[in-house]
Amino acid sequence: MPRETWLDVRRHGIGSSDAAAAVGLNPYQSQLELWMHKSGKAELLPAVDPSDETSPMYWGTLLEPIVAAHYTKRTGNRVRRVNAVLGHPRIPWMLANIDREVVGASDVQILECKTAGINGAKLWRDGMPEYVQLQVMHQLAVTGKQAADVAVLIGGQELQVHRIERDETMIAQLIALEEQFWGWVHRGEEPPADASENADTALRCLYPQDSGETVDLSEDITASHAFHQLVEIRQWMSDWEVQEALLKHQIQQRMGNASRASFSSGSISWKRSKDGQSFDATRFQQDHPHLAASYMQRKPGSRRFLVQTGGAGESSD
Repeated sequence: MPRETWLDVRRHGIGSSDAAAAVGLNPYQSQLELWMHKSGKAELLPAVDPSDETSPMYWGTLLEPIVAAHYTKRTGNRVRRVNAVLGHPRIPWMLANIDREVVGASDVQILECKTAGINGAKLWRDGMPEYVQLQVMHQLAVTGKQAADVAVLIGGQELQVHRIERDETMIAQLIALEEQFWGWVHRGEEPPADASENADTALRCLYPQDSGETVDLSEDITASHAFHQLVEIRQWMSDWEVQEALLKHQIQQRMGNASRASFSSGSISWKRSKDGQSFDATRFQQDHPHLAASYMQRKPGSRRFLVQTGGAGESSD
């Protein structure tokens, strides 16, 4: 089916690639961003170009047939595509796409193909990452199958094959947590934001413009507790920054003109960088105002988060 149709079908349920994000365990996507996709608010998010050659998703799709072919070469297991969105027989919102079906093997029925580049490879150092385990367990839950292999191409040259067996306890826990997430979608209720950059992006896309109004949260126990904790933590961070600067300056003073200092547990380098050049935009605007104006671009403003306490000034991020 066309990509837009496929995306629309997926919007009406939780797919296997959504599983880890739905339970808050995807390092690349927050619950809040996934909720936006499922709640019809995806257009508020930065657009994703499936043809972007710098995207891991692009290369994962391109290399999937190669990973599948080398899995067959490595294991002898034959595979075939499954060109359908699969659904759980009893849970209507539980969907799955599988990369390949393993044909004629008694011990494994599903193949999931992955690629890991420079940044993603570290997540595979200790075996299959948790977010991939959840994706595959979701597939086993939907299909009723007993086992799946995950073939991952690391750095374009190392193929690893990991086996994951059906775990009924894990499946029950996964379904319960996914059901909670789907409840948020059904009720139009935002899931709680986490500490990730992805959640920060989602919040800025959901609420890009302030209204000028003031909301009184003094009686909101949860929000008030978060505010007091935030103030305490920022003060703690400020105190530690002062201490960090003091220790740094003590060492710099002791080093003097030395380039390096060695210690029993490590070393410090303090070297002058090479001279560089910078463009003097202010002077250019003064000397060539009309020319500079023709190159100016409008930069959208963004909301600043300022924390103010009684008589203590403010801090922002």
